[in-house]
Amino acid sequence: MSSENYPEKTLELISTLSVDGSVTVIMREAAIPKPGPTEVVVRVEAAPINPSDIGTLFAHGEVTEAQSIDAEGMPGVRIPVSEAAQRAQLARVGAAMPVGNEGGGTVIAAGSSTSAQAAVGRVVGFFSRNAYAQYRTIDISQCTVMGEGVTAEQAAAANVNPLTALGMVETMRYEGHAALVHTVGASNLGLMLGRVCQADGVDLVNIVRSPEQSARLRSQGEQWVCDSSGAGFESDLLAAIEATGATIAFDAIGGGSMADTLLAVMELSLSSQALEYRPYGSETRKQIYVYGGLDPAATVLTRRYGMQWAVGGWLLAHFLRKIGSEAEAGLRRRIASEITTTFASEYGLRLSLADVVDPVHVKQFARTATGGKAIVRLL
Repeated sequence: MSSENYPEKTLELISTLSVDGSVTVIMREAAIPKPGPTEVVVRVEAAPINPSDIGTLFAHGEVTEAQSIDAEGMPGVRIPVSEAAQRAQLARVGAAMPVGNEGGGTVIAAGSSTSAQAAVGRVVGFFSRNAYAQYRTIDISQCTVMGEGVTAEQAAAANVNPLTALGMVETMRYEGHAALVHTVGASNLGLMLGRVCQADGVDLVNIVRSPEQSARLRSQGEQWVCDSSGAGFESDLLAAIEATGATIAFDAIGGGSMADTLLAVMELSLSSQALEYRPYGSETRKQIYVYGGLDPAATVLTRRYGMQWAVGGWLLAHFLRKIGSEAEAGLRRRIASEITTTFASEYGLRLSLADVVDPVHVKQFARTATGGKAIVRLL
């Protein structure tokens, strides 16, 4: 085992949903396990806060009511959780859960395997579900080793958003669609997806929520940008879908009428091109994948789009299992080679580990507003 000196314990964040209808997130000390043959010890230097991390951290609680607590001399925060939200998460009640889907840092120790030893001293991006800590012992298979000059902050977001962007394009191709629609075009993921589609020659229809977001995407070369806050949204969306032939959409919003609008506009585009009337609508399948829940309200469907349509969930973990380890490794190689370009991330907030349990910061970064994505800096 190669190593540099590092402490026996690490600070980490733990989230616990309690039977009293609250979730607590605390900082605590934990032992750093020695690496097994295929494991490495990573000195974590940065870890982004993705929307999925916010859900795990705060158990879908009322973050506007966050209050500081003392956890045996360590800082923490308590947030009330509604009865309905608690019922939906009964399996995690009482469980102390580490948090943080991904991070970046330097490998400082490794087990005996060739692949683990080769990573010593290298910057890696890793996927672990417990990244909010100073040190982590993880299997080398969970790491993407970066090239020379890549920083830990650049490597920190090498998993969730890049694999999601590539997964959306691969899903589109696998299911036989010609183009795709994405509902949060100005987000970190949306910007990344736009760069992937431009590089791969894929037509992308971007939906944004303000004229400023629209202008930004157009300045970055996006041709099809539709502002959902404008009076002409549906007509702009129809023009974009007619031009691209998009029949698949990935929706981060979830609640409300967006999925319904997308299906209706896709059907209108297809029907206007039909050579004959079909009482049950077009024969072309229209697919909406909900992959996020920015709007927790019910998904409204009016069924005005024939009979060839579907609304379902899309999850990165399911996609990766479907394509297998060899194909996933190919995607990761591309991400590593383009981490400072195609797959670069932007952050509006930089926080310390203690800031993540400070109610003032919680109320700010938990809003998941476009342009306000946070990253935790651990050094």
